[in-house]
Amino acid sequence: MLTRDFLLGADCKTAFGDIDESVLWTSEQRAVSLAATLSCRTDGSAVWIFGYGSLMWNPVFEADEIAQGTLKGWHRSFCLRLTAGRGNAAQPGRMLALKEGGETLGVAFCLAQSRLQEELELLWKREMVTGCYLPTWCELQLDDGRVVTALVFVMDPGHPLYESDVRTDTIAPLIASASGPLGSNAQYLFNLEQELSQRGMQDDCLTDLVQQVRDIHLKHQELAG
Repeated sequence: MLTRDFLLGADCKTAFGDIDESVLWTSEQRAVSLAATLSCRTDGSAVWIFGYGSLMWNPVFEADEIAQGTLKGWHRSFCLRLTAGRGNAAQPGRMLALKEGGETLGVAFCLAQSRLQEELELLWKREMVTGCYLPTWCELQLDDGRVVTALVFVMDPGHPLYESDVRTDTIAPLIASASGPLGSNAQYLFNLEQELSQRGMQDDCLTDLVQQVRDIHLKHQELAG
């Protein structure tokens, strides 16, 4: 389980598994990225973070307010090759990111201004280990009608770990088999399905994927038995 204490003490080079040096970011690179992102803030309003994956059920950082919302123009996609955390280089899985088009239902977290730098540094250590995301300021429609500017981690299509083939038949066997220091790739998918269900959210792109991964696991169990 990824915890706050784990992140605070983690050495990114080893804590998540064996990460290829060519894609591993240094703490200096993360700091530059964070500073550049903050310099692009459109105004001095509160900083919201949009969670569409594990941030929804395990945010780790502290927030002043939590609200559900809809992000227009982006959709969930398992387009990130997973070689650490819940996968490894020998048996890579797929991690969630956002690609252009459609919309995404998720959870927004409003960070306290007094702890902003500390919480964002922790977030960057979690999300930007390899610099695979593009931190982007997006307009977010909260369920209560408010419109806020939120920080969203979207996929960098130019990153070495980006995968364009996101067909269910391609990624289901990968997710079903991959695992790493933080657990299995399949458990991440099942956690996502459960969280969306509990929050009354639906993402049609997950339905077939979840079923195929479950079918693969069932087949393996039958063969083992």
